[in-house]
Amino acid sequence: MCLIGTALALTGVLVPINAGAQPIEVVDDAGRKIRLERPAERIIALYGAYNEILAAMGLESRIVGRTKADVSPPWIISRPSIGTHMRPNIEIVIGLKPDLIIQGAGRKEAMTPVNQLSNEGLTVAVFNPTSFPQLFSVIERIGTLMGDRQNADRLVISLKARLESVNKRLEGTTQRPTLFFEVRYPDILSAGTNSMVNDIIEHAGGSSCVTVGKKLVRINIETLIACDPDFYVVQQGPMNRNPVAPSDRPYFSALRAVRDGRVMTVDEQVFSRPGPRSVEAVEQLAAFLHPRVNSGGKP
Repeated sequence: MCLIGTALALTGVLVPINAGAQPIEVVDDAGRKIRLERPAERIIALYGAYNEILAAMGLESRIVGRTKADVSPPWIISRPSIGTHMRPNIEIVIGLKPDLIIQGAGRKEAMTPVNQLSNEGLTVAVFNPTSFPQLFSVIERIGTLMGDRQNADRLVISLKARLESVNKRLEGTTQRPTLFFEVRYPDILSAGTNSMVNDIIEHAGGSSCVTVGKKLVRINIETLIACDPDFYVVQQGPMNRNPVAPSDRPYFSALRAVRDGRVMTVDEQVFSRPGPRSVEAVEQLAAFLHPRVNSGGKP
């Protein structure tokens, strides 16, 4: 294999250099070879983040269906609902005649509809990015499946430039404040180190006080108080609807972050949904953790 071919293979893209009209192949995050005879023109994303990626590439017109949970961006409402992320209506999906379905594999149960749809002869790609390098690889592979690596590469370059801008603003900062990222309350659930949220925290110049190598980690109040983070971040969305303000919760006054008012409420779909808006999450969090730096002051 030539050096260029080797580089492509290492990113999961198996398209021959002189592909021409040849089939397109990539390897998804489940290790499955995804093969298309031609670029995908009719796409259903069972996980909304991939709609955002397609839209950021200017390919939203190829999306032919949505899950009932997808209401953003607003134009997605015009697409027919195919059920839920975990339980799509197989008959409706088949009727929409997609040439590619994209699923998020954040949970093992997500593979059940993947297998059901694959058994119907449909092509399903599975992705599960938990870091920015992995997210950029997903964007590139989606671009390959769309026959549009140019716009995929342009999107990746833009996102990387914004991350680098944050990194430059944080140069010279000597402290990485600790924070606790709340996924759900009152059954307290936090983001672990094997999550996109953790990479967002790291890029924003912070450090999570939860160091368990999982995507989600259950935490009791005693462990949280022992952690005593510098900052407290609450996500609000489907997993944490209308959360009670930490200052109004039993025992939370024991936390310095709560007593000092260093609490931030964020949009779940911006912070916990790996996609183009993950960079927006870094920008928001960096401004919260390092307000002097991000307002032009000295570290």
